[in-house]
Amino acid sequence: MTSVKHSLQWSEKVGYACGDVASNFYWRVFDVFLFIFYTDVFGLPAAAVGTMMLVTRLIDAFSDPLMGAIADRTQTRFGKFRPYLLLGIVPLVAAGVLTFTVPDTNDSGKLIWAYGTYIFMMLAYTFINVPYGALLGVMSNDSQQRTTLTSFRFIGAFSGGSMVAYFTPELVHYFGGGDESLGWQLTMLLYGVLASVLFIISFISTKERIIAPQKHATPVGVDIKDLLANKPWLVLFALALIIMMTISLRASSGTFYFKYYVDREDLIGSFSFCYLIALAVGAASTPLMTKFIDKKRLLIILMSLVAGLSALFYVLPKDAIELMFLLQILIGFCLGPKSPLVFSMYADTADYSQWRTGRRATAMIFSAAAFSQKLGGALAGALIGWVLATMGYVANMAQSGQSEHGIVLLMTILPAIFAVLAVFIMRFYPLTETTLETIQQDLNQYPARANAAESTNRVAAQVEQG
Repeated sequence: MTSVKHSLQWSEKVGYACGDVASNFYWRVFDVFLFIFYTDVFGLPAAAVGTMMLVTRLIDAFSDPLMGAIADRTQTRFGKFRPYLLLGIVPLVAAGVLTFTVPDTNDSGKLIWAYGTYIFMMLAYTFINVPYGALLGVMSNDSQQRTTLTSFRFIGAFSGGSMVAYFTPELVHYFGGGDESLGWQLTMLLYGVLASVLFIISFISTKERIIAPQKHATPVGVDIKDLLANKPWLVLFALALIIMMTISLRASSGTFYFKYYVDREDLIGSFSFCYLIALAVGAASTPLMTKFIDKKRLLIILMSLVAGLSALFYVLPKDAIELMFLLQILIGFCLGPKSPLVFSMYADTADYSQWRTGRRATAMIFSAAAFSQKLGGALAGALIGWVLATMGYVANMAQSGQSEHGIVLLMTILPAIFAVLAVFIMRFYPLTETTLETIQQDLNQYPARANAAESTNRVAAQVEQG
């Protein structure tokens, strides 16, 4: 590994960000619209949808690490991870259209179709997104550059997500002409075409610079063992899961909140749009924030604010539209830096793992990280389905007082509780800026220093002890 820190050009940062714009033509649709699509268009019971989201995501417990292991062992003239940005396009487009296709069959047939297509969708998303996420870890060895790159990435993500949130209802109406099922199919086809172009741009404009040590192929079991012994990564895994529950609860329940509690379904698009713009601004502000506040402390501050603002949302009357938008924008700004921070920290844990063991499994680390996020979203979806079913939710009908209260809780108090839990978990993250500098100095002398130096063992012990 060279001792020179890799500086990234603006064009490469934008090119990499295009990949997350593409991904969010899918992820943001899942996050904001999929649950209400399944209940109000597809016609499935809320409890069945919640259970399906949880059960199908358990497959990711195997598919994500497997994809990470495959990507880590890929050797092509284009690198380990970039080829998948092209290879994954066709499956992703097909899966998106099929997931939002309503079959002409009975309720049991619909449920089977939903399970099958959603599993296909998650596998297709994993196939392209795990290598895309891992690419971040090999484009630069500079921690601040990674933070900047992840900020670009999530500016792209939130910008793409903003367009999805705002235009999706309009596109479904335009393409469907009164037929929502057809509208969703054609909308997802359009998103697939746009995503394909963006992934191609990302492939062309990026470069893999960090090359893993050339050794005999490491068994997958060893990679997993290294992962489970990586304390910083374990903390981030739990943190990402909990924060994703906070985000997904608010995003998915927001559609129900405005449709049934506020009785202003026309505001769903603009409400989500403002939130995602605030997320993008927060993400863009991350490099500036990290110049003055270290990553760990910054996350603690931001998630504390999210908890307080989400709880404050609970007391708003249903006609306080302006205050709802204001609080949502503030929450979005506070949550915006989460993704750039956490994903740049994942790259740091990849360095830590190589420094500690002499082995590097970047895609394995990022694939397991992706699984934590998807599991967090699945748990949030399950919780939404079970709460709505318990409270007596009935699709496309005026809700009872109990059902309305359940929707409000999903939007406010429950996310606040998970945000508080995230603050507690973050206190255990052990990698400081000083420790990271020591790690980079040692890695810059690789392989002479490898993993045998006395200072490496000493600092590693300090990290593991917290």
